[in-house]
Amino acid sequence: MTILVTGRTGQLARALAAAGGEQIRCAGRPDFDFDQPETIASVFEVIRPSLVINAAAYTAVDAAESDPQAAYRANCDGPAQLADLCAAYALPFIHVSTDYVFDGRTGPYVETDPTNPQCVYGASKLAGERAAQAACPHAVVLRTSWVYAPEGKNFVLTMLNAARKTDRLRVVADQQGCPTAAADLADAVLAIAAQLQRHRSESGGIYHAAGSGSTSWYGFALAIFEEAARYGWPVPEVMPIATADWPTPARRPADSRLDCSKLAETFAVRLPPWRMSLARTIEQVCVRHGIG
Repeated sequence: MTILVTGRTGQLARALAAAGGEQIRCAGRPDFDFDQPETIASVFEVIRPSLVINAAAYTAVDAAESDPQAAYRANCDGPAQLADLCAAYALPFIHVSTDYVFDGRTGPYVETDPTNPQCVYGASKLAGERAAQAACPHAVVLRTSWVYAPEGKNFVLTMLNAARKTDRLRVVADQQGCPTAAADLADAVLAIAAQLQRHRSESGGIYHAAGSGSTSWYGFALAIFEEAARYGWPVPEVMPIATADWPTPARRPADSRLDCSKLAETFAVRLPPWRMSLARTIEQVCVRHGIG
């Protein structure tokens, strides 16, 4: 099996490459670029995949507010073209989406709950879900949340880097979600991919795939520093604040917890508890920095 993974430099794509070995072929800029539609078909022809995982996205949540066209090209138009190709070649297609398709008023959310994104990023991702399913009816859409890894841009690394510069941090305490390690998500995606190869037309639809358990950004920060302290990482004082005290261009959902029961029932896949995975990630970060 040859699996095409888009978004080569992203957290999930890197984790998929690490977990999937030789079956994974990652594509990214400049040879694969949703802003250059002709590159999508070209890479498809070169790689000739047997399954496609779209891990590419425009994830700059605040920047999307001032550049919605870029967000929609990457999060809707590009995935739609990719889904078209998968449908034309009768290939299984897995498309990764986000908890930001919800307004955050009534979490935890199941897949059938009404969507109501509150920002351009969420709206563009929801449009991408719908476009992918319209073009490729058997596509699997995986909504995930709060993804982090030992590399890239994510909340865990932001907190650790900030702790090296200041002894006090203010972190939002009234937004809840499900932290998700990219490595865990990659394992889940590959388990689903293996099943789709066997039963590709029977399990299409939307699924939630996030780390087990939930917390607030404030709780997440406390857990990060609790783990990092074991290795001698500097630990600042963490102050809880309200969303209103940290205004951003994009509105975030207050409660975007995801119920992942459907994923477990359909594919027998459940991601590990987020605290367990966080401990592993912090260890990897500290090893890379020669700490502990």
